[in-house]
Amino acid sequence: MQIALAPMEGLVDDILRDVLTQVGGIDWCVTEFIRINDQLLTPAYFHKLAPELQHGSQTRAGVPLRVQLLGSDPVCLGENAALACELGAPVIDLNFGCPAKTVNKSRGGAVLLKEPELLHTIVQTVRRAVPAHIPVTAKMRLGFDSPDGALECATALADGGAQQIVVHARTKVDGYKPPAHWEWVARVQEVVKVPVFANGEVWTLEDWRRCREVSGVEDIMLGRGLVARPDLARQIADARAGRETQPMSWQELQPLLQDFWAQAKARLTPRSAPGRLKQWVALLTKSYPEAVELFAVLRREDDCQRISELLRIPVKAAA
Repeated sequence: MQIALAPMEGLVDDILRDVLTQVGGIDWCVTEFIRINDQLLTPAYFHKLAPELQHGSQTRAGVPLRVQLLGSDPVCLGENAALACELGAPVIDLNFGCPAKTVNKSRGGAVLLKEPELLHTIVQTVRRAVPAHIPVTAKMRLGFDSPDGALECATALADGGAQQIVVHARTKVDGYKPPAHWEWVARVQEVVKVPVFANGEVWTLEDWRRCREVSGVEDIMLGRGLVARPDLARQIADARAGRETQPMSWQELQPLLQDFWAQAKARLTPRSAPGRLKQWVALLTKSYPEAVELFAVLRREDDCQRISELLRIPVKAAA
């Protein structure tokens, strides 16, 4: 079984990847999508979104990083994939799942699920452009507005050379609304010979157990559920190995918050750093009652010094 940290644009940047992978249980992670239009990007651009490339393409905890590309031009995607490999990418992942309107309007992400022949061409072209020892993988949704074409799309990806397929078990129109249709993951696995990862609506250990039962697959990619519960991957890995562990407490989470804030404050502007912290704490409210208190305080604060003080003292005292 493998457990992956999902690529989430605007949320799981290199700072949060670094912090979350320190907890354990994550086998690999993926960059936010790197948009490919009609030109070869510079190494500096790749390093901006994937600074881990300069450190063996892994996080500080040693978790491997894959580079994800998004676009619709097969040749340009292939050229940029080749460059990413030269820069150290151990795996090239292709995004056919992003539901964002702005992305779909520019023929990127989930809108391409309307064109299975193009999916095949993109994967095949990228596969031919990168060294044979470097895997090419893909992430897809069930379709744009219906899952009717999901099996055709998955087959197109696998036949094109994708060596793993992550299936976010919702359509583009579904967005992030529950439920995730895990039964479709099972159907996809039936028609392709490559490993399939289940993705979507796994927030707890019990969700994982039900997902595994319904989807029939062992491999899983965790997104918002792992951001909201940073030890979820570790819990799943331990449960799979027959070990019983206690969930991470709010007190145990504090060093992670402090680490995240220290990195955000050092690398982001004073204007944007507070928003990144609030974004994470807002998701933590789904798992920790204490995060509700902290978020209520943080939402009124934009001063970096004051936020630093809040993260060093008990939440109740801060409130």
